[in-house]
Amino acid sequence: MNILKVAVFLALGGIGAQALAEDSHSTAPTSQIPVERYTYATKLDIKKVIAVSEIADVCGAVPAQMTYEDSHGQQRILQYQVMGTGCSNG
Repeated sequence: MNILKVAVFLALGGIGAQALAEDSHSTAPTSQIPVERYTYATKLDIKKVIAVSEIADVCGAVPAQMTYEDSHGQQRILQYQVMGTGCSNG
């Protein structure tokens, strides 16, 4: 019985450590880039779209982010509003 508890503890601990390692690795590069908010006056210089955040499943305006590369090769993050995907036509 004790061996089973130790095995479960080690398995859960290993999974948790791996999840934390992946999370810190994936957010490290983008955390240094300032997030710019889009307005109608924003001059866009998008050469290549790198990533777009998922849209929340709610009915209403929600924030979204796009990570992109500009014409100078700099990585930037733009935050803007989109309509959520939770609205139905019925």
